[in-house]
Amino acid sequence: MIRDRFRISELGITEMKKIFFIIVGALLNAISLNIFLIPAKVYASGFTGIAQLISSLLENTSFPITTGILYFIFNIPVSILGWFKVGKSFTVYSFFSVLMITFFLQVIPITEVSTDILLNAVFGGVIAALGVGLTLKYGASTGGLDIIAMVLSRMKNKPIGGYFFILNGLIILAAGYLFGWEKALYTLVALYVSSRVIDTVHTRHEKLTAMIVTKKGKELQEAIHGQMVRGITIIPAKGAFSKQEKEMLIIVITRYELYDLEQVLKEVDPNAFTNIVHTTGIFGFFRNDG
Repeated sequence: MIRDRFRISELGITEMKKIFFIIVGALLNAISLNIFLIPAKVYASGFTGIAQLISSLLENTSFPITTGILYFIFNIPVSILGWFKVGKSFTVYSFFSVLMITFFLQVIPITEVSTDILLNAVFGGVIAALGVGLTLKYGASTGGLDIIAMVLSRMKNKPIGGYFFILNGLIILAAGYLFGWEKALYTLVALYVSSRVIDTVHTRHEKLTAMIVTKKGKELQEAIHGQMVRGITIIPAKGAFSKQEKEMLIIVITRYELYDLEQVLKEVDPNAFTNIVHTTGIFGFFRNDG
């Protein structure tokens, strides 16, 4: 009974921590946009960049719409798709992140702290990346392309990076055509800085390989399959010093599933030795058993 209560309490603390960091991530994203990128007319990636572009175009019309409202509208159909195709927990937390970003974008005034476009691009990119990285690290996303990438990763065994590249390329071209090619170049700087910082905070690699050495192979296998639809290859292993018989579980996951895997390991076997490596490519359909 005491053990069960402790586990419930621990789960509650974990959820509170997760919500806290999602809110912090949303705040960082909003600061990046309203204080650095929007005043300098430098554009972010994905749905945020599209919302910025359309908001800029509507700025002097009879129907101006803020970036935050457009960002929220764009994420409604994507969240519905995620609910049915990805999973309820991931989608709920991601939509909560979208709500928080929209809220902070509405309450934080657009303020120009520097007239130097390069400084705005670099600092905006870094701060946005910190927000995205924190959100990904705690098992959610900032919506938009992340959810679409998650859906595609479960439906097609194809690299997702190409879709990001195409959409972000269109944003850069549109920014250049509409507001001058200098803006497009600074947008490219912001996107590059963001990708490098996200690599540091979390990972931009779409697929990761986890090699788990454990004494609880069966329990871990069942727990992992309860959280995600991924094939697992099991190899007999033996400790070099202890001479104890163990098992090595090899599983390829997407970056969005890293948090779920970490939680499973903490709950089932916190002493398991786990090595996470970047996977540059795979052959075969990685949802099936290895």
